[in-house]
Amino acid sequence: MVKAGIETPMLNVLFMQSQTYFGADSYIHSLVIKELDRSWINVHVACNYGHNGAKSAAAIALEKLPDLHIRPTNFGTSVNFRSKSAIVRDAVTQGVPAFFSLAGLAKYIRDNQIQIIHCTEKPRDAFYGQLLAKLTGAKCVIELHVKAEDWISKNVQWAMGQADALVGVSEFVAESIVAMGYPAEKTFYSLNAIECDRWDPDTNGRPIRQEFNIEADTPLLLTVSRLSYWKGHTELLKALAEVKKQTANFKLLIVGEDDPRAHPGHGSYTAELKELVDQLDLTKEVIFTGYRRDVQALMAACDMYTMPSFEEPFGMVFLEAMCMKKPVIALDNGGSREVVEHNKSGLLSAPQDIQQLAENILTLIHDPELRCNMGEYGRARAEKYFTPRRMAEDIEDIYRQILSI
Repeated sequence: MVKAGIETPMLNVLFMQSQTYFGADSYIHSLVIKELDRSWINVHVACNYGHNGAKSAAAIALEKLPDLHIRPTNFGTSVNFRSKSAIVRDAVTQGVPAFFSLAGLAKYIRDNQIQIIHCTEKPRDAFYGQLLAKLTGAKCVIELHVKAEDWISKNVQWAMGQADALVGVSEFVAESIVAMGYPAEKTFYSLNAIECDRWDPDTNGRPIRQEFNIEADTPLLLTVSRLSYWKGHTELLKALAEVKKQTANFKLLIVGEDDPRAHPGHGSYTAELKELVDQLDLTKEVIFTGYRRDVQALMAACDMYTMPSFEEPFGMVFLEAMCMKKPVIALDNGGSREVVEHNKSGLLSAPQDIQQLAENILTLIHDPELRCNMGEYGRARAEKYFTPRRMAEDIEDIYRQILSI
């Protein structure tokens, strides 16, 4: 790289992918990896290929990215949501191979002159990433995709305290990091991005309406998520009970399945929601679809996306709805307000303000032109600002700051 007439050495960055699955945070990091400027950045990934012969979902996805150096790595056993006996058993069988694999990764970092190790807040990412940084002299960046709170494991909290930079996926997340006592001068944020061209607003939504017997002129609301208390399903249903006092001409599709991590020992949240639907006399208006893979078709079929989730760290699904030219109903808190602009790409209401939430829904039910205008604005906003390249530039600026280049 040549900058202002001065040749700058290549920067070598290593991303940590300790999980075998390819979740939302892995997807976001893959967009950063793809868009980092290769004229001055070499990108490496320590990737978990799994232990049972079959290639992991993470490895399959990352192998598709161009100009990327992948180092297969055994990260040992995960402790998340697993029994103690399973953890102990896997620690015995995987402990030694994982030790040697991570020791080999330290050598790989030195041999390739890795200057930055970029992690998520996942326990093995953050803890091993920071440990390797200390062993090799590299800088450690930990990117948080969730609100920073005391439930974060002690190992991760230690890693966060030692890290050279902490990055939130929204200003809200960054503020939560500082609120936990971490230095503001080491805390940054970079809003997530989306590949807009993968979302086609001209997708045919009629088959979805036909599947669920919803007339073409019936306003259709949609919410897609794992079913958990803080996604706002309860508040949405209470608001719809208020909406029904003025009109019963609407339908809501609740898409998703129980999140067992969110309600351990409390039974089925889906069952609770169905009971509430009965109590609120919404059985004709609310449809539970269970888990679905055809999210784009569902988005195409709906007239508005409705998810009043509480303290959403960012809200990638809001971006997806915007790309599909759908107005968004959300709460004016958390990261939601950084994605959805009130009166432009959607309507926001205060947490627990059921009446205002209902009024926002009624506004969009009764005004198709407003829905269309908000949808057009949302798509344009996503295309202009929520781009992978902008996100990568944010990360590049953070790298420059911590390396003073």
